[in-house]
Amino acid sequence: MTETTRDTIGTDGQLSLLHGFGPAKLPQTDPERASTRPVARVVLDAQLPHLDRFFDYAVPAAMDAEAQPGVRVKVRFAGREHTGFLAERVDEASTTATLLPLGKVVSPQRVLTPEVLALATAIAARSVGTVSDVLRLAVPPRMARVEDEFPPGTAPAVAPAGDPAGDPAVDPAVDPGAARPAQPASGIFRRYSNGPAYLQHLRAGESPRAVLTSLGGFGSTAWTEEIAEAVAETAASGRGSIVVVPDQRDLARIETALVARLGPTAVARLTGEDGATPRYRSFLRILHGSATVAVGTRSAAYAPVRDLGLVCLWDDGDDQHLEQRAPYQHVRDVLLLRAEQEGAAVLLSSFSRSTEAQRLVDTGWAHAVQADRAEVRRATPRVVHAADAYQMERDPLAAQARIPHAAWAAAQAGLKHGPVLLQVARTGFSPSLACDRCRHAARCSSCAGPLAQPSRNAPPACRWCGRPETSWSCPECGGVRVRATVAGATRTAEELGRAFPGVPVVSSAGEHIVDAVRDVPAVVVATPGAEPVAPNGYAAVILLDGNALLSRESLRAGEDALRRWFSAAILARPSTAGGTVVITGDDDVAVGHLVRWDPAGAAARELLERQHLGLPPAVRYAVLTGTREALTYFLEGVETEGARVVGPAPVPPDIRREAMRAARAAADPKDTGRSGAAAPDALAGQGSHRVLLFFPYRAAAGMTRQLRARRATLSAKRTGEPVHIRLDALDVL
Repeated sequence: MTETTRDTIGTDGQLSLLHGFGPAKLPQTDPERASTRPVARVVLDAQLPHLDRFFDYAVPAAMDAEAQPGVRVKVRFAGREHTGFLAERVDEASTTATLLPLGKVVSPQRVLTPEVLALATAIAARSVGTVSDVLRLAVPPRMARVEDEFPPGTAPAVAPAGDPAGDPAVDPAVDPGAARPAQPASGIFRRYSNGPAYLQHLRAGESPRAVLTSLGGFGSTAWTEEIAEAVAETAASGRGSIVVVPDQRDLARIETALVARLGPTAVARLTGEDGATPRYRSFLRILHGSATVAVGTRSAAYAPVRDLGLVCLWDDGDDQHLEQRAPYQHVRDVLLLRAEQEGAAVLLSSFSRSTEAQRLVDTGWAHAVQADRAEVRRATPRVVHAADAYQMERDPLAAQARIPHAAWAAAQAGLKHGPVLLQVARTGFSPSLACDRCRHAARCSSCAGPLAQPSRNAPPACRWCGRPETSWSCPECGGVRVRATVAGATRTAEELGRAFPGVPVVSSAGEHIVDAVRDVPAVVVATPGAEPVAPNGYAAVILLDGNALLSRESLRAGEDALRRWFSAAILARPSTAGGTVVITGDDDVAVGHLVRWDPAGAAARELLERQHLGLPPAVRYAVLTGTREALTYFLEGVETEGARVVGPAPVPPDIRREAMRAARAAADPKDTGRSGAAAPDALAGQGSHRVLLFFPYRAAAGMTRQLRARRATLSAKRTGEPVHIRLDALDVL
């Protein structure tokens, strides 16, 4: 691994586990042991940090044929039976102790490939976690009946019949379109500088790395078609691809585009939402080579694609790409490490640009693929700032109005030609309540969560625990009446229904999300990320509650607000077709980037400020959480020279409550098939104090190695209270 890669990605490049102490020859005269490579090195499914290493076991002669690297096994450890993976077989043991025999080969399927094991090891090292935690996400749970469809050593040509994942069993000999070759390039990349050259490198079997600022919101030039084009060019070179998206709506769209381009047999989807059986079937299709393209959510990043040539990530700024269980890795980091290890191309695509992606461009690790200004003006809508000096002269009350005159005018004009989209910040009717007398925030008397009103006639209820508050009183002034401080999607839709009689109103928010709307006049009210797609684009897009998005207490508030604005604004028709976007908000800098349609400039400016302040992603950082005494004891064994140490300091109450809620969610056995495996680690680390360690990328390998070693040492000695460690967390700063 190159020095540039270590500085850019922040890894030490070490891809092997700790192997024990000293090598010792195993007696070869024992007839019960395998005659060749009689030692099996096993990765245990264990969460304790000091068990994060290979353990040697003897391979009985009866298991010689089936005990192959990558299979699931059961072994005895510390008097108990544990599951694990056979990582490799070697000639000599790494210890002089007497080796126990393998207990059982659970399945002959070699589900853990060397590439995925190396990737899991690198991720664990980078994120101060354990390899077993990563492997729980990388390798889905075993479904014995599904394995009968995939005998070892065979590669089924098509998916089994009745696959709920949406891969129909079609015989290519009967239906030539089922396994059709990649179609010729559509020219969709011609509107981007470096776009055609990027595709040429892919088709030639090379591995270019690009950050694409997409202009495709809908229609035949949508972002899904752009990614499908890149995947098709990679397939033409005889290589496979991985495509990762943040949610199920994006997954359905990109899967449709890929199947239309490559055929249903070439594509397999990996997502926990499909259930254990379809997910494992898709995994085995990829493992056996019958599918060459893996598409899905976070777990798809580990798909065992053969001859991997391209990894694609859509909208890397979406927080759903962050794993919610230890070691809390981000899919972007997983794909970058995998591309470096396997020599694959990279495509990070989004409507905006994250500061992390901008850093990759600034360091030269990736190239920017974006349109010139003439193409941007042609392909994007006209953007109006409802609170700029010109609009304020015409409407002095625009700054106080939730829907200013410019927005009303744009909506009325747009409804003459097609649907109009209004983006609001919150779901529900009144998602935030306060005392009507003193404006003190209304909180639940049980858990101190914020109170909200789900509908017009419903009583206030807690947004955290759901408990209704029928007799609330203000702890500050004793008032018993509440008022809404924010209007949600439901209330906005109700008000607009009265304002535009006879026009249908569509609400897309919360648990009721609409994927698409017809190309007829309609008012569409949606929260960020839930905007439906119109076939020919929206006639107008109104971005409300700009100040609410920008005022979040987060380092990434401005970056996230811009990402949500760009994602909604791109759904409007181009300015040449009359498309208009109206944005509300007082921050002229953030709004100005949208008005100029300059996501690259916004990311560059934000990254420069972070560099001056020494904040991520200009640097890496670790969050250590625990009691004050535990943190002090933990840091005694860590050399922090060259790092900036902040704390120990009390954890803010709001952050602590959110952390506990996230930990309880991680413990839910119904979540993505992991059966709450990481729950003990998540729950144990929620302490009263925290320490922040900021360190440069060049020192990241040494710092993460120290943190990991210290954690393993204290775990083995069972000394001190637990300390919870997270690297590069998105919800702390």
